[in-house]
Parts: sequence; structure tokens; C-alpha cells
Amino acid sequence: MFPKIMNDENFYNKDVTREEWQQGLSQDDHHRSGIRFARRVRLPRIFGLAAMFFPIAGALVAQAPPGGWWLLLVGWAFVWPHLAWQLAYRAADPRVSEMNNLKADAIVAGVWIGLTGVNVLPTAALIILIGMNTMGAGGIRLFTAGAIMTTIAALVTLQLTGVSPGFTITPLELWLALPVMVLYPLFFAWVSYQTAIRLAEHKRRLELMSTRDGMTGVFNRRHWEILLRNEYDTCRRAHREAAILIIDIDHFKSINDTWGHDVGDEAIIAVTRQLQLTLRAGDMIGRFGGDEFAVIMSGTPAESAIAAMSRVHERLAVLTLPCAPQVRLRISVGVAPLTEEFCHYREWLKAADVALYKAKNAGRNRTEVAA
Repeated sequence: MFPKIMNDENFYNKDVTREEWQQGLSQDDHHRSGIRFARRVRLPRIFGLAAMFFPIAGALVAQAPPGGWWLLLVGWAFVWPHLAWQLAYRAADPRVSEMNNLKADAIVAGVWIGLTGVNVLPTAALIILIGMNTMGAGGIRLFTAGAIMTTIAALVTLQLTGVSPGFTITPLELWLALPVMVLYPLFFAWVSYQTAIRLAEHKRRLELMSTRDGMTGVFNRRHWEILLRNEYDTCRRAHREAAILIIDIDHFKSINDTWGHDVGDEAIIAVTRQLQLTLRAGDMIGRFGGDEFAVIMSGTPAESAIAAMSRVHERLAVLTLPCAPQVRLRISVGVAPLTEEFCHYREWLKAADVALYKAKNAGRNRTEVAA
């Protein structure tokens, strides 16, 4: 079933193909990614440019430039960060727009370097700020491009304004520039740390989604079979006992047909809950899809697995579903202990499946062991 985005009236136009719809989804993802990228750059730019106002202003006092330069400085330090965000946010491709904004930052930084006569401390602070922003956003490629743009802009500004490079340091410039040079790297590191935390959480959620069944929270079939393969290899090397169980809810189709899929879902969740309450924390429960479950019990002989399933049978015998008290949940279980006869983990799994059908053929609501 397609996501709800397909409810857009354009999708129902017969001229819209599945490939075009998927391309639209890809473009939406790209746009959202660009917005997130621009948002990450926004806060460092606001803080950094506002902080740079003071060391640049302190250096410009000695040059006494026309008033227009002061207006440009105020706009660059306090207005441009918000304008840059709006330009990126409203752009068709926010990432490209934000990359252009960063290049604009580098060019304007070169203008201030030239206008202040390459004053040492403001220049150093600007290089640190622009360098960290470009390196953090685009790596060495954007950093190199930004450095070249800053250098060219500084040389052009020196040529056009006739300002002579001074390379001077005054106590005022020192006290205005030093806080920026110390605090901005710390602030940038904090923003990077917050981003790393969010990315780690996003990765954790993706991993959880890729390994867990959405309804029950136990392992999905693909991941459970990976665990089974690893357990098989480990037990064979260490000569350790293990057993796997295949579990099926008896007459599940009848429950769905009689009471509806909502009750069927409640039944699946109830059985999952009883397995989690009865089995050990280290036992690996997976959902094979539908009403079928599988369990890996490491270091467990067949007798212990049967005893555990007996407790599950007992708990289910007195369990009632709140939404359908008349329904009685029963399960059939096939148990397969690991033996030397299995040359592949799939043979082990097949043995448990055969035991499950043996339990069903014997009348259901029981546990059978592979011969």
C-alpha cells in the first residue's frame, strides 16, 4: 500500500506514473534534508557575525570609512544571518542556496579584512569563523573555495579603497577580538555536539526500525534469522546447547474472520506479551509475520524449552482479551534442539517447522519436539 502522500489529487491523474511519484518523494526528502542543513548553519552564523561586529568596528574606527560602510557592517552582522536563512528556507534547493550563502560570507569577510587594512586580530578572528563554517558545512572543498574567495575579496578591496595594510595590534582590538577567537570555536563545538547527538538518536531509531517488528516490538524475521545464523555458528564452535521454537496461534484466521483484524492484532500482541513475561531476557523472540513467532533459546536443552512453553500454555489458558472476552488463545509449538546432524542453520529452522506441523496435526494447543 502506498503512503498517504498519494492522496494528492495529482496522483489520481492517470498520466502520473509510479516512477514520477517516487521521484517526487525523493525530491521532498532532498528538500527536507536541505532545510535541516540550513538550520544547522543558522545559529553559528547568527552568533558568529554578531560577535564579529565589535572587533571589526574597533578596527574600522582607525580607518574612518564613510557612513555607508557602517550601515553595511550593521546589516551584515545583524540582518544578513536572518535573511540568509529565509533565502535558503524558501529556495527550491535549500542546500545549494545555503552553500551560496556561505560563499557570500567568505566574500564579505574578505571585504572587511581589506577595509581594516588586514588588521591582525580581526583578520584572524574572521579567518577562524569563516574557516570553521565552511569546513564544517562542506569539508575541504568548500573551505578551499571560501579561502580563495576571501583572499581575492580582500585584495580587491585593498586596491579599490587604497587602504594600506597595517598589520597592527592595539589593546582595544585585542580585547574585542580575543573573546570571539576563544568563544566561537567553543560555541561551534557545542552546536556540532548537539548535531551529533541528534544524528546518533536518528541512527538508533533507524536501526530499531530495521530490526524490530512494528506491531509487537520483537525482532523482525530478517534480523531474527541473522541472529539465528550467528547463534548456530557460535554454538557449533563452542559445543553449546541451544534450541529454537516456532510458535503459531491456533485458529488465528477464524479469530480474524469472526472478530475482525483489531481483535487479531490484540491476540498477536497478547501472545507476544506472554512470551516476553515467561521467557528469559536473553531469549531472542522474533515475529515471522502474521501469527507466527520464533524463539532462540541459547544454552537451553529441549526439556527446558518444553517447560518454558508449558508455562506459556498455562498463562494463555486463563488469559482473556479485553476487547473480546470470548476468545481463547491457544498456541502450537515446535521445538528443535541443536544437534550435530544440522549442516546449516536453515536445516535447524526446518526441523522446528516440521515439529510445529506435528503439533498441529496432533490436535493443536501443544508442544512437540523435532525427532
